[in-house]
Amino acid sequence: MCLTHRAEPLKLAKYLPQFSVLLEALLRFSFGRSAWVALIALTASVCFSQNTPKVTLDTSETVFTILSSINACGYDDELTGSDPLRKQIRAEINFATRTSDEAFQASNGMCQFYREHIRPDPGRNLAQYISLSLYLEGPPNFVPRVVESELAPDAMNVVGFARLAAVFYEKAGLHGIWQRHRDAYARLTSAYHEPLSKMVASTEVYLKLPSGYLGRGFAVYLEPMGAPGQVNARNYGNEYYVVISPGGSGLKTDQIRHTYLHYLLDPLSLKYPTSVKRLEPLLESVKRAPMDEGFKSDISLLINECLIRAIEIRTEGTKTTPEAVRAEDVQKSTEQGFILTRYFYDSLVAFEKDPAGIQSDYPEWLTNIDLKKEARRAADTQFASVAAPELLHFSRPNQKRLLQTAENYLAAGDLKTAQELAEQAIKEKSEDQGRALFIMARVATANRDMSGATGYFEQALKVAQEPKVIAWSHIYLGRIYDLKEQRETALDHYRAAMSTGGILPEVKEAAERGLRQPYEPPASRQ
Repeated sequence: MCLTHRAEPLKLAKYLPQFSVLLEALLRFSFGRSAWVALIALTASVCFSQNTPKVTLDTSETVFTILSSINACGYDDELTGSDPLRKQIRAEINFATRTSDEAFQASNGMCQFYREHIRPDPGRNLAQYISLSLYLEGPPNFVPRVVESELAPDAMNVVGFARLAAVFYEKAGLHGIWQRHRDAYARLTSAYHEPLSKMVASTEVYLKLPSGYLGRGFAVYLEPMGAPGQVNARNYGNEYYVVISPGGSGLKTDQIRHTYLHYLLDPLSLKYPTSVKRLEPLLESVKRAPMDEGFKSDISLLINECLIRAIEIRTEGTKTTPEAVRAEDVQKSTEQGFILTRYFYDSLVAFEKDPAGIQSDYPEWLTNIDLKKEARRAADTQFASVAAPELLHFSRPNQKRLLQTAENYLAAGDLKTAQELAEQAIKEKSEDQGRALFIMARVATANRDMSGATGYFEQALKVAQEPKVIAWSHIYLGRIYDLKEQRETALDHYRAAMSTGGILPEVKEAAERGLRQPYEPPASRQ
């Protein structure tokens, strides 16, 4: 695993003395000479190697624009505790609005929309705009990356704000304000670099888990225009995001780690659907619990949240922290409805002494859960009246989940199930057909079916509406044609990727690399 800070890879070697053994073992494999081995790497993020996904620590002009716009409309939550940069930017925006009739007019309509959509809960009020910003393309248009029906419910509630903010962005000169403060944003980001690097390294060492999962992303965005007391975490398909507003004394690494644990562990439950389904009767036991409703209807969410809470309790404090303190935390977690926290806590005690990693132990833990025992534990528990709000918001609507689930299975390496779900979506015409074909193309890539992959990518381009799907289809086709030594055709696809998705950093990087030189398979390793 590597952490990318403003597009520059940052090595974690000094934090990974124990992890080096795991990395060594991971790299002890051989590549065949077939070009298809190279093609399998097409769906992986590039960092130190083709198989290493990125953890990014960065800022976003899109998040900046949406949050600055609501500040211009009176969003003042926790202003006094914010980083001084927030007040400075607000002053510049207010000046632009006062001195430009066009900016003033643009703000009127935008702020009327904002006032009409204010939520009583300050956390939920900010959260809906964070959700929206993570679904948008970058400047200057800020259009949704997906069709509106696929937006998270809170983002859908304020999707109309994006169009109004795009006008305000132009008329108030927000891009110029953003550019003037880039150095200040970089200094804020630097403060998080070392602690975040340590967190990533220590978490993977504890789990004995070499690297993450191919085709998935984890990004931390710092944005001082929000309330510093709030941390917003999101899981949209294969992407995990944390948005933090610096301020106060804490760096909020605990909240980031909670989301990072979800990023690492959520795919595991998808690999063992039969074992997970066996535990569904436990959902009946937690219906009276005060936790978020999602945990009461999705057993995989409940399982992993219990495991994550157990990991946090096992690793918090120091070696001298009394066991009674940890036991109290386990009990509090159970009283909120996370009834498997005690089971996983006890399992982790043995896990810490075993050289096997969590990928090896996880299926055994699922198999060994005693349904009757855990149901009794739940029945004997006096649930609390309220629960702490869950940090991570999942985008799991009741409908249109086939492709999201297919993406998760693909990321977990279950190609057969991913293909079946994508085929079902195509047959039923129930979801984005371009995205479904894109998944089929990636499955074909992983199965070394060059002809099939080419056909599916080309079909996806005919019907896809999502810019990210279009751009990556062009990039993958460019690489395929490079491997077939059809350079001119490959260049056409790289150029098309730049024109449709060049605003996305990962697309821009991949397309520019393809334009500079033909795609080559990784060197054979012995």
